[in-house]
Amino acid sequence: METSSLFLFLCLRFSQYQSGKYPGSPDIVPFQSDLQMNASLQSAITPWICWLIIQSPTWVLSQQQSHWPPQLSLVEILSTADSARQKAYFYRTQHTQPQPLLVSLHSWSGDYTQTDPLLEEILARDWNYIHPDFRGPNLRPEACGSDLVISDIEDAIYYAMEHGYVDPNQIHIIGTSGGGYATLLMYMRTKWKINSFSAWVPISNLVDWYWETKSRALKYAGHILAATSSQESILNVEEAKRRSPFFMEAPFDKRKESRLRIFCGIHDGYTGSVPISQSVSFYNKLLEDLGGSPAYQVPDSLLLHLLSKRTASPILTSSTKSLGGRRIHLQKAYHNIQLTIFEGGHEMLVPAVWEYLK
Repeated sequence: METSSLFLFLCLRFSQYQSGKYPGSPDIVPFQSDLQMNASLQSAITPWICWLIIQSPTWVLSQQQSHWPPQLSLVEILSTADSARQKAYFYRTQHTQPQPLLVSLHSWSGDYTQTDPLLEEILARDWNYIHPDFRGPNLRPEACGSDLVISDIEDAIYYAMEHGYVDPNQIHIIGTSGGGYATLLMYMRTKWKINSFSAWVPISNLVDWYWETKSRALKYAGHILAATSSQESILNVEEAKRRSPFFMEAPFDKRKESRLRIFCGIHDGYTGSVPISQSVSFYNKLLEDLGGSPAYQVPDSLLLHLLSKRTASPILTSSTKSLGGRRIHLQKAYHNIQLTIFEGGHEMLVPAVWEYLK
């Protein structure tokens, strides 16, 4: 609700409440009967309440968004696709030399107001930062991997480039869960030159994830149905594929200098909502498309072992590698694409993020 509309709404409701005409309570005059306030005092309070709202137009928003540091700006970005206005939180470095830009993408059910655990370190490093909305939660066709989502994120990058002090060779995209899904989408579709993509516990295949969440009676199955314009609770498979990174053609010619890192917790799918197969299958798909040797892929037998035993084979468990203080169960890499399965669940290991963004 816009501030001006909110102001009129609150003043109207206050007047109705004051006169006993508040909807749902036609026979109650709370200020007179409950608080024993006389008419003159009520009349005196009304203009002061309205004045307070006028003088503090962002009061209601600040109650919801107070977790955002004051150094950040709430901005609006005009969509190049449909002229809609996208909100985002933005920070411009104070350095005298160009700094990296971190594009942090919200989760499946989140939006631009979602708390970001990376902010503290961003401000400490004084990097450029943007946290876009890209059509909000994945509950409707305009969101959830649509063309508008890609356009919105690219518009946010352009805004940060224009208004920040950005090193164009140091643009990084990162996200967790639904944000990891959006990160994989950007890897497959963006026209921007991106230094690194970091996808934590991502979704890559909406068709598979629909059945994985439906079998567990999770709300996300309904979200996928709504986002893919499915009818009568029957999944629109083709539309789900169209929005799934797994079924897209990777633009390897544009990603020669980009790094893609995929992270997943071994217990996700048990304690979380996204099985590790979503990450492993996408990694294998990219390697197959690149013509990578099977030795660099995760074989089906190993994936089955990881899913059922929630640990790597005995030989691999002797590894002393760790990620953010957590044991690494499996790590595979081919050229600039890397898969890491760590001890954990549906989460981002925040300290580990910066190990890969040096």
